[in-house]
Amino acid sequence: MSVTWESRCRYCRRAGQKLFLKGERCFTRKCAMEKESRKKPPGQHGDDAMRRKVTEYGEQLLEKQKLKRMYQLREGQFSDYMTEATRRRGVTGENMLQLLEMRLDNVIFRLGWASSRGMARQVVSHRFFTVNGKRVNVPSFQLRPGDTIGLHESKRETSFAKGAVERVNNTTLPAWLSMDTQTYEAKVLRAPTRGEIDAEVNEQLIVEFYTR
Repeated sequence: MSVTWESRCRYCRRAGQKLFLKGERCFTRKCAMEKESRKKPPGQHGDDAMRRKVTEYGEQLLEKQKLKRMYQLREGQFSDYMTEATRRRGVTGENMLQLLEMRLDNVIFRLGWASSRGMARQVVSHRFFTVNGKRVNVPSFQLRPGDTIGLHESKRETSFAKGAVERVNNTTLPAWLSMDTQTYEAKVLRAPTRGEIDAEVNEQLIVEFYTR
């Protein structure tokens, strides 16, 4: 994602729910969404925004912005995923969520190696991980069932690795991923189903936004 000049907490307040953009902080009382006074939309007209009736277009736009910011994508990137999801067989909304979930940076986040997708993107860019034995530094790298993700040998003694091991041990893995903490390797068993993706969005509204 391009540089974010606006506070990430404002994105959550605008969406009306936690988007988990600050990692572990989002699970503590320091999170802005834990404070009643901060749950309204940002800006001096936040109270008015809560009372104002949202149009059909506004609902579609809100869902699209919510999902885009959750996975920290630029508008062009998000639009490309929608195009690919439309091209594939099956339900377009579910196809889109599967594509987003099987990005390398998201899988690193799901495995517990990183506390947020932003952190996962950073460590992937710094060549911390391998896919099927080859180093990959592209956060958007699309994984497939059967792919093996590993922490590169040169990074296993870093402070990041030591902290990540503790996070991994405390993370409940999705059923579509497996992890071997002894060998620092994980495997994509299959594509996730909609019920296994915890994104609290109405993907049908997003599809309607792009097909209106």
